[in-house]
Amino acid sequence: MELKQNRTKRKRGVILTPQGLKQLQEAITSCEIAENQGERLTLEQLSHRINISPKTLSRLWSLSKGVDQKTLKLCFNAFNLELQDEDYIFLQEENETEILDFFEENSPISKKIPLSYPNGPVALDSPLYIERPPIEEQVYQEVTQPGCVIRIRSPRQMGKTSLVLRLLAFAKTQGYRTLKIKCDQLDENYLSDLNKLLRCLCRQIATELGTDPNIDDKWDDEIGCKLSCSLYIQNYLLKQSHSPIVLVLSEVDRFFEYPHIGREFFALLRSWCDEARQNHHWQKLRLVVVYSTEQYISLDINRSPFNIGLPIRLKEFTQEQVEELARRYGLYWTTRKESSQLMSLVGGHPALIQLALFYVYSQPMTLKELIAEAIANGGIYRYHLWLHWVNLQANPALLQIYTELVAAKQGIVLDPADAYKLESLGLIHFEGDRILPRCELYRTYFAKQLSKMV
Repeated sequence: MELKQNRTKRKRGVILTPQGLKQLQEAITSCEIAENQGERLTLEQLSHRINISPKTLSRLWSLSKGVDQKTLKLCFNAFNLELQDEDYIFLQEENETEILDFFEENSPISKKIPLSYPNGPVALDSPLYIERPPIEEQVYQEVTQPGCVIRIRSPRQMGKTSLVLRLLAFAKTQGYRTLKIKCDQLDENYLSDLNKLLRCLCRQIATELGTDPNIDDKWDDEIGCKLSCSLYIQNYLLKQSHSPIVLVLSEVDRFFEYPHIGREFFALLRSWCDEARQNHHWQKLRLVVVYSTEQYISLDINRSPFNIGLPIRLKEFTQEQVEELARRYGLYWTTRKESSQLMSLVGGHPALIQLALFYVYSQPMTLKELIAEAIANGGIYRYHLWLHWVNLQANPALLQIYTELVAAKQGIVLDPADAYKLESLGLIHFEGDRILPRCELYRTYFAKQLSKMV
């Protein structure tokens, strides 16, 4: 009895239950649709609406730091909700284990439901997508601008496709027509003949829009394939469309392997952007170009393949975002110890973080065991590391530079061109003017691989 009395005296505020969080998030989403044209409310806007500080609001979303009941009531009242007892739970020092069990049982992912291996984009209906502000808000805002161009680029496995899925879903809520063309699906023979490539592109766009391609009747070889392509899109597709068209060109890094075709193709995209400044038909086109940066190592650093529009480069997860993702997996880490241990191994690399949480969640493997195995032989990251190793071996000059980098106890200074290529591969990060391996996993793995070559 005495112990129970102590517990009631040491409350540290309240946190939302999964039910309360879902109810509040749905109300905010409805408000964004009804009052903000579907655009996400920023932390500052929410803070102003609810009349609490952004810092307090961040504590509320973390679900790991208590706030007082008055704060929760303000949040719910701001969106015409009434706070109920089942919407929150008291956070106490002594019954923390019980609270963790409660959140594990009521986490967004039930232990009873098998979880698929995290290989590919995060589905639209998945609770495992972690936003990285202000990126989502930026692309949602930009796609509403007439004739816009958005460039989404980063090394592989950083979340480009997951972001595009959400951008297209947002565009549909605006009444836009959407389509996506994957350039890596083009046959080899289309990448040596610009006329074939552009006819193929126009045919696919028309087909995706539900329009009869009618290419032969609309194509004029006398004026050249680039002008024919532009006139086809302008006068045949855009002119008859009553709403904006969002065209996503993904995996355009395929063109980096074919410099002549790439130069002509990207020049054509630039001309469409220029046309949008004066032609209302072209203003209906919203172009999203997506590419991985690994192929940058074969390009001249002074010649960017495509440098117009809003540039979006995806960043690593912050520690708060890693902890939020762990919570959604049902791994309710109450201190920063576990997230710090994982990030000391792989940084905030989204795919590597997802993979680790999947294995800790679904396999009889502790975080400590996962880290030890990864340090010893690559562990669950073997395939990811092997792909990087293949890229380095194909570039002996970069391999030599990276050998020096992983051997250095502290960061070193590199030639900008070399740093640019290693960053494009996703192998380094910057610390002031010094350069280090991207994470401890890379340092230990490549140090072992390189030692075998001596």
